[in-house]
Amino acid sequence: MKVLIRAFVNGKIYVSFNPKRTVEALLVAFGRVLYAGSKEKVKKIVQELGGEIIDLQGKVVLPGFIDSHMHLDELGMSLNMVDLRGVRSIEELKERIREHAKKSGTWVLGHGWDQELFEEKRWPTRWDLDDVIKDKPVMLSRVCLHAAVLNTKAMEMSGLLDLDSPGIMRNEEGEPTGVVKEEAFELAREKFKETLTLEDYKRFIEDGAKFALSNGVTTVGFVSVEESSMKALGELNAEGRLPIRVRAYLDPGRRSRNMYGNTDILQALKKLGIRRGSGGEKLKINGIKILADGSLGARTAWLSKPYSDAQTEGYPNIGRKTLETIVKEAHEAGLQVAVHAIGDATMDMILDVYEHLENAERHRIEHASILREDQIERISKLGAVLAVQPHFIITDWWVLERVGEERAKWVYPFKSVLKKGIVLGLSTDAPVEPLNPWETIYAAVTRGKYEEVPLYKHSPNEALTLEEALHAYTYGSAYILGEESTLGTLEEGKLADFIVVDRDPFKVEKKELREIRVLETYVGGFKAE
Repeated sequence: MKVLIRAFVNGKIYVSFNPKRTVEALLVAFGRVLYAGSKEKVKKIVQELGGEIIDLQGKVVLPGFIDSHMHLDELGMSLNMVDLRGVRSIEELKERIREHAKKSGTWVLGHGWDQELFEEKRWPTRWDLDDVIKDKPVMLSRVCLHAAVLNTKAMEMSGLLDLDSPGIMRNEEGEPTGVVKEEAFELAREKFKETLTLEDYKRFIEDGAKFALSNGVTTVGFVSVEESSMKALGELNAEGRLPIRVRAYLDPGRRSRNMYGNTDILQALKKLGIRRGSGGEKLKINGIKILADGSLGARTAWLSKPYSDAQTEGYPNIGRKTLETIVKEAHEAGLQVAVHAIGDATMDMILDVYEHLENAERHRIEHASILREDQIERISKLGAVLAVQPHFIITDWWVLERVGEERAKWVYPFKSVLKKGIVLGLSTDAPVEPLNPWETIYAAVTRGKYEEVPLYKHSPNEALTLEEALHAYTYGSAYILGEESTLGTLEEGKLADFIVVDRDPFKVEKKELREIRVLETYVGGFKAE
């Protein structure tokens, strides 16, 4: 039987980062922090109540990280795929899937390639993949999760060879190359998901949750939750197998075959009277997530002016009227809205829609990759909040090629956002970016300086301080999830979610932040196994 009253003593415990406050001991009772202060007082209380004392032996304790925007099912799925991050050529990509195919199931899946790294200086094609695997469908998602390359078998099975869609890339002869984007990619994913069972989804989510805990993430904002994943979440929670706190943002409806052509899930939430925060301490439904445009990497993010390296402005995934209808319905139903906006034209559309609401406070905007000064001002006035991914700065090292030097000051202007009083929640969009929070903290604080990312030279003043980054990854993320009264710090009355790390982040050089390791993770005062 678990001892429900526990004392954690002899540590350097960061209760919060704004203000930065440390104590030497915590008293945890029934999953919450009862007292944070001196070890003498904590020991005395526990001895009187018959609790347990854990000696931290001088180690450093921090509030658990809260990843405000990630894909728990996709993360678990990616852990079972071939990892294509950092692949430097199409030949290397082919070799990796050749080895993986020997142990794969019906489909051969991979994730993480980026054509900008390839020595061939081109996108991969279905014919490249056919050279390796012809008898099984192959689907390899780009690092951004807005594009993929399929072999001919997968194109045929997904009905994409004969489909007329702007999301299907073609060669000069008009033949589909196997590269699919946005809605066409969703069609391929849908075909693959038809082969999955509920147990598969439960396994993916459980794998993703355990991996998150091993990295010190104790709560996640799980976005783009589809029906099958929601069912799996519910069953895992009921079975006591959900080891992490999950705040779910559901798809409003089907994303393939006409983006949000139906809003069945939103209508079901309304009919059942499910509002933001419905659920328990482990699992809550917060709202809906809308995918309004694509990515800079795939040139599908919608910009107000053309890309600097292509004759396109990108495009929205959803029309203004449809977006307005969905946002208004969700808002009136008491649900929080989270809308994906990479391009500044998409941001304009979202802000126009939010400004028509009676009160848009705490509605979310995801990514906010290209953000003009006038848009920052509008967000501040609305009281909307941002979920951002600092590691994009390092991964998207080529971003100036896409947007040009003139727009460089608009790319991830974190400090400008904070100066306007806008709340930032940090996140990874995992598996798009590494889930490890220290990689994210490092990117937010250094802004690609040590990798000589070109963006750094144009916006070094947009780097966050360590205090600002840690605050945004704990309290800031809790705030945008509507959980600041229960999560984000280790103040009295809050849930006892914390981590033990191998060194004090305030005692190391900036270069070393990404080397910090999580030794233990606690949820509700109990160590995650």
